[in-house]
Amino acid sequence: MTKPKGDFSIKETSANISATKFTIGPATAYDLVEHMNYLFVNILQARNLIGLAGPNTCDPYVEVKLGNYKAMTRFLQKKSSNPEWYQVFAFKKEHIQTAEVEVIVKDRANITNEIIGKVSFLVSDAPLRVPPDSCLAPQWYRLEDKNKKKVTAEVMMSFWMGTQVDEAFSGAWQSDSTIISNDGVALTRSQQYYSPRLWYLRVNVIQAQDLVLRDKNMKDPEIFVKATLGTVVVRSKVSPKKNVNPTWNEDIMFVAAEPFDDSLVLSVENKLHPKKEESVSLGRYVMALSNVQKRMNNAPASSKWYNLDMPEELKTEQKQVKFASKLNLRISLDGGYDVFDECTQYSSDLRPTAKPLWRPVIGVLHLGILKATGLPEMKPMEKRTDAYCVAKYGSRWVQTRTIVNSLAPQWNEQYTWDVYDPCTVISIGVFDNGHIQGVDTVRGPWHQRIGKVRIRLSTLEMNRVYILSYPLVILQPSGLKKMGEVQLAVRFCCSSLINTINTYSQPLLRKMHYLSPLSVYQLDTLRQQAVYLISLNLSNSQPPLRKEVIGYILDVGSQTWSIRKSKANYDRVTTLLTGFLAMINWFKKIRNWTNPTTTIFIYILFLLVVFFSQVILPAMFLFLFLTGLWRYRKRPRLPPHVDANLSHAYTTNEDELDEEFDSIPSRKTGEVLKWRYDRLRIIAARMQTVLGDLATQGERLQSLLSWRDPRATAIFVCFSLVVCLVTYKIPFHYMIVLTGTHLLMHPRLRVDFPPQNFLRRMSAKTDSMF
Repeated sequence: MTKPKGDFSIKETSANISATKFTIGPATAYDLVEHMNYLFVNILQARNLIGLAGPNTCDPYVEVKLGNYKAMTRFLQKKSSNPEWYQVFAFKKEHIQTAEVEVIVKDRANITNEIIGKVSFLVSDAPLRVPPDSCLAPQWYRLEDKNKKKVTAEVMMSFWMGTQVDEAFSGAWQSDSTIISNDGVALTRSQQYYSPRLWYLRVNVIQAQDLVLRDKNMKDPEIFVKATLGTVVVRSKVSPKKNVNPTWNEDIMFVAAEPFDDSLVLSVENKLHPKKEESVSLGRYVMALSNVQKRMNNAPASSKWYNLDMPEELKTEQKQVKFASKLNLRISLDGGYDVFDECTQYSSDLRPTAKPLWRPVIGVLHLGILKATGLPEMKPMEKRTDAYCVAKYGSRWVQTRTIVNSLAPQWNEQYTWDVYDPCTVISIGVFDNGHIQGVDTVRGPWHQRIGKVRIRLSTLEMNRVYILSYPLVILQPSGLKKMGEVQLAVRFCCSSLINTINTYSQPLLRKMHYLSPLSVYQLDTLRQQAVYLISLNLSNSQPPLRKEVIGYILDVGSQTWSIRKSKANYDRVTTLLTGFLAMINWFKKIRNWTNPTTTIFIYILFLLVVFFSQVILPAMFLFLFLTGLWRYRKRPRLPPHVDANLSHAYTTNEDELDEEFDSIPSRKTGEVLKWRYDRLRIIAARMQTVLGDLATQGERLQSLLSWRDPRATAIFVCFSLVVCLVTYKIPFHYMIVLTGTHLLMHPRLRVDFPPQNFLRRMSAKTDSMF
């Protein structure tokens, strides 16, 4: 794949913000964004409005006109002479091209479209309000008719000049959204969302007693337990005891979200046929989660017997049957775990579910979302983009307002989060609002992804303000593509340096993760359940946070197979081993006397270390200290960002990307799937060979004393006896000196006996394999 054009590096920029580079003392609100001036017009209510047929016959609304901009209040449900609206309109100052604002009261019931009255004021007369100043008190203004004569009707309103910091801004109609109807304005406003509080639900299925089989003649019944919570169904293994008193002692795990609306349904099932999945219920039990015991430590939950309800089929078939089936369970809501909804390497929240186990707050994260530049046209048919940002840290999601029809949107919105651990990541994504025209006729409103940025807090200097321009890079089936840049201002303020340093000495997760660890398969399955519950909860909000947005921020599907990622991870491993291999090659040159002066110096240094062994540890840590000081000059000045070279985004081809973006199950058929399967078999064969070689080396070490090769084992045993006697008589220091002298001796004077020559002749279990 050819390298795409564009700069993919992160750049430090400047912005007209009030925050200094290093913040000393408490940070002020909205000091990481550029202040944008707006004219605010607050329409509250009107009185004494007279319609054509008299009082209470008009259907009034207010139109605010400012040059080419025109905004209207909502229409009321009933006619009234004293209507109430309580709506705020915000006009961007740089878009104002007239000196006068007209507030016009109209009557929808009047087919002649004549006005009831209007009031005008000059933009220059608007007072300046800067929070935390108090809100301006509204006033009653007499209206004028079309002949500019005062009428009895009045409107209560206020107007002022402010910025986006004003508390009225978030709920106001904005001049950036002129093409949007009043009903659609809510879909463009800034919003905050909170993920539901998630718990791990552990169901320890112990045993059952006195089950009643449908078929009395069935031998060796295969009985299992099916647990259902909402739409998630999990099955236990088939009991090893093939009778009516089966045992399992198996944990079934779910993720449950507060409030606990769903009930846990447990059903004991009997397979109809060993080779089929069909089964019949032998009894069921329904439990409300509000009654489940909550635990915060590793102490086991209390074991209880639960009487099963008779299946409906059994009630109709055998009315006189004695039914006393019971199920022994331990059920608990485990609050000592952190419920992962993100990839563990990109986690933004390491707190357990139970609040009493939370660590204290160590600082505050400030994020200023300034602007974006160079965005593409996400709606090609309309040649437009309606962009907004979503940031997620911890359980809190924030969504900026949508800037309509702009390829260089300016948001200038600032948010803060409490920080409990510096080794966490904040994710910021840029999306195109699909609810504003351009609706996909197949999928409906679809919010397309433009790009994503991750910032790890541990890479930020304390109290420093970073103003950075991040490239929005996205990997598509067609290849890597730059979608523009987003400018962010970030500051991580620590309230206590001691608490922050102490955090690094604490376990990353709470004790439950280490005392009762969950398997990799369980964590992956539970993460899928957590993402589903969060998507279900936030997509039901009004306005909703879209599922495709949540999936992109939480990296849904990032654990799928990818040849590109496999190559990248292989290179990461080889890079780590490069230094070790370089040390081996350097030592070989020392032994071969490539540079005699260096070899002699190393030998003298070796003797000093042997005879003055008490300085080994101090010298080693002094070396680490001096190396750290030396590298401080060349420390990274900016936080890391995605590296296209490291990710192998340039070296991959379109077929590998097509496979990476393919769904599960695959949409491909025929020769494509066959070719991919064959390629996967080749890769697996190489991995199989490597695993076999590792096993062979370990088995050769074991065979030294196994007498599988009598001569080799006899040689090794005799060698061990000789070494035992020699090391007993000769002091340990002299043994090390003799060994080092032999290793560093000139090749002409040295006789080598490499141990690998002997080890390679040992037998392994490969002789017993097909």
